[in-house]
Amino acid sequence: MLNGIHGHQDIERVVYGKPAGLALLAEAERLGARRVFITTSKSVAQSALLAGVIRDLGDRYAGVYAGITAHSPRACVIEGAALARAAKADLIVAVGGGSAIDATKTMLIALWQNATRIEDLDLYRAGRPKEGAAPPSEAIQPPPDAIRMIAVPTTLSAAEFNAFAGITDTRHGIKESFGHRLVVPRVIVLDPAATLATPMDLMLSTGLKAVDHAVERLCSHQAHPFVLGTATEALKLLARALPDHKARPDDMATRLDLQFGMWLSIGAGTSGVGTGASHGIGHVLGAACGVPHGHTSCVMLPSVLRWNLPANADRQKRVSEAFGKPEVPAADLVGDLVKMLGLPTRLSEVGVGPDRFREIGEKSMHDRAVLNNPRRIDRPEQVVEILGLAA
Repeated sequence: MLNGIHGHQDIERVVYGKPAGLALLAEAERLGARRVFITTSKSVAQSALLAGVIRDLGDRYAGVYAGITAHSPRACVIEGAALARAAKADLIVAVGGGSAIDATKTMLIALWQNATRIEDLDLYRAGRPKEGAAPPSEAIQPPPDAIRMIAVPTTLSAAEFNAFAGITDTRHGIKESFGHRLVVPRVIVLDPAATLATPMDLMLSTGLKAVDHAVERLCSHQAHPFVLGTATEALKLLARALPDHKARPDDMATRLDLQFGMWLSIGAGTSGVGTGASHGIGHVLGAACGVPHGHTSCVMLPSVLRWNLPANADRQKRVSEAFGKPEVPAADLVGDLVKMLGLPTRLSEVGVGPDRFREIGEKSMHDRAVLNNPRRIDRPEQVVEILGLAA
């Protein structure tokens, strides 16, 4: 019999289909925030979106940090926290994709604990994974008036819907987890117009990351009715809306459908049902090899499904049914979707060759998602075998 715990996150509300700037102003007023500090990337900082957000915040705007780079390096966390501290921020708004949002979550921890050097973060990373779980550090002690954040996502990575962040330690070329229940945004603003400046490749590839969220949870041995409902509906939406978006990028309703699909794909993240090897290997591909988040799912998910098939064929049928093609293997359906969208399908297409496989295999053994894979992985050679399927 299934057993587990479904947690509820400290997200107060999700605002959808409304202009981001006006929604942020309303939320800042509701929360009593007077000094709103924005975190983002260089590309988003140059967009009309950010200019509009700053304009609408008016005298509540307290400054911006636009230095967040891909895979959320520790240095960005420390630099952003220092600027927010100097600005006397009482609310932080992350505007951007998964890297910006994850870095901002960890900035909150740095602000709470007065961490000012990258070495200081060692104390606050999540504990060693055990049976797929990585507990938050007990050293994190938010003050009673702990500063919180709001997120305005510009991609479909869904980082804003969970209380953990993947942060790259460039000293060792690994991605580590940081988390606390209060790092999740108090408010999430899903504005389809906020994605207008997002390059098509990034939009589609992070949409594949959302597909990965749903697929790996549907295929989990721990999947229960809540997961089945949210992940199945996510796949139905994403399988339709991703090709529609590529064909009609100006259609705002489709963009909102993609955001709803992304939201549903991550909805089971609090249900004790984790992801598997596609996510775990993807974390290493990002931190060690510089592969973008979305592209890791494109190149790894079909091969992980094929490798896992002996252990969860019945669960993979759920994926095929959600795609509306129960007779077609799940790996083929995902692979065909990747090809249809014009995204990379092999590791060779993202610059990763066999000479890196052993390193990736060894580093993957420290990732909680790899340890949570439906077909047990307990040695690097098994990861190398999966990488070979994706080569």
